Amino acid sequence: MNALATRIRPPMLAAGRGLVLSVYGLAVSITLFVLAVLSITFILLGIGVFTTPVVLEAVRRHANQRRLWAADWSGVRIPVPYRPFPPDLRKGVTGQVERTTLLLKDPATWRDLQWLLVDMTAGTVLAVVAAALMIYPIESVVLAAGLWRVFRDDPYWYGFVPVDSQLTGLAALALGIALFHLGLRAAEPVLRAHFLLARTLLAPTPEQTLAQRVDRLTETRHEAVDTAASELRRIERDLHDGAQARLVAMGMNLGTIEALIEKDPAQAKKMLAMARESSAEALTELRDLVRGIHPPVLAERGLGDAVKALALRLPVVTEVTVELPGRAEASVESAAYFAVSEALTNAVKHAGGDRIWVDLHHGEGMLRISVTDNGGGGARIGSGSGLSGIERRLGTFDGVLAVSSPAGGPTMVTMELPCVLS
Repeated sequence: MNALATRIRPPMLAAGRGLVLSVYGLAVSITLFVLAVLSITFILLGIGVFTTPVVLEAVRRHANQRRLWAADWSGVRIPVPYRPFPPDLRKGVTGQVERTTLLLKDPATWRDLQWLLVDMTAGTVLAVVAAALMIYPIESVVLAAGLWRVFRDDPYWYGFVPVDSQLTGLAALALGIALFHLGLRAAEPVLRAHFLLARTLLAPTPEQTLAQRVDRLTETRHEAVDTAASELRRIERDLHDGAQARLVAMGMNLGTIEALIEKDPAQAKKMLAMARESSAEALTELRDLVRGIHPPVLAERGLGDAVKALALRLPVVTEVTVELPGRAEASVESAAYFAVSEALTNAVKHAGGDRIWVDLHHGEGMLRISVTDNGGGGARIGSGSGLSGIERRLGTFDGVLAVSSPAGGPTMVTMELPCVLS
C-alpha cells in the first residue's frame, strides 16, 4: 500500500499543479496581457506613462513566480534576464517617463509579453493535459458506479465511449484505467514540458547572457583590482608594524650588545636572548603573512588537504569530505581556499553551532563547495558582510554563491567555480 501511494503521489501532485497553472495562471496571463497592451497604447495619451511601469512590474512578478514554480516543481531553472534600473533614477513625472522608457527598451519586457501569449495558449494546453491525465479517470469510476443511469436517454461521451448502460459504463472505466496508467507515466513530463516551453521565452537570449556575463566580469574585475590594492596595503602595513619593527629593534639591540660585550657580558647575554626571541617572533609573523598570501600546504598538497588543515585549527568539530580527482589552477584553488576560510570563520564567529560540515567535489566542469553548520541560521548576503566578500572573490572567476539560512538553522553556504582539473 505504501509503495502504491509513493508511486501515485508525484503524478497526482503534478496534476494538481497543472490544475493551478491552467486556472490561476491562465486568468492572470490573460488579464496582464490585456492590461499591458492597453497601458502601452495609452502612452500616446499620457496616461500610459503612469500605468505602464505598474503593469509591467506586475508582469515581471508573474513571470518570476513562474520561474520559482519551474524550479520548485520540475527542477527547470529559468534565469532572470531583466536589466537593472540605474540607482539614481529620478522621482516624479520625469522619473516615471524614464522608468517607462527603460522598461520598453528592455528586450526582456517584450519577451515577457510574448510569453503571456504562449502561456495562455500552448502553455495552458500542456497544464490542462497534465491535470486531466490524473483527474479525468476519476469520472470513469463515477460513471461505472451508477452515474450512467442519468444518461439512458441521451448517451454521455466519455472520451470515445458513449455511456448509457452498465456495460458502456464499464467500458468507460476500462478507458479511465488506461488513461490513469498513462497519467502515472506522463503527468510529470507534461508538466515539465510546460515549464520548458516557458523557458524558451523567459530565459535570457544568448546575446543577453553574453552581455550579462561581460557586465558581471567587468564589475568583478574592478572589484578584484580594488581587493588586490587593499590586500597590498594590508601586507605593507603588516610588514611595517610587525616583522619590520621587530627586525629594526633587533638591529638596535645587536648594536647595544656590541658595546656591552666587553663592559658587561652578563647584560649582553640577556640582550642576545631577547634578540633571539625577537628574531623567532619576526620569523613567525613572516610565516603567518606568507600563509595569508598563499598557504604552503595549498601549493604543496592541493585544495583538499589545505581545507582539512584549516579545519584542524578551528575550535568547532569540523568534518571535511573531499572528492577531487585532480587539481585546479593555482588561482582558482587560492580563491576557493580563502572563500572556504571566510565561510568557516563566519560559521565559528556568528552561527553559534557546535558542528560544521565541508564538502568539496567536482562535476560537469564545476568545483562545488558547501559549508554547513548547525547553528541558529539567519545568515544573508549583504553590504559589508563576510558573505559579500566571498561573493566578490568568486565573481572574479565567474563563480557564484548561494546561501540557505532559515531562522533556527541550519545554514548552508554553497559555492561554485567553473574550472577544469588536471
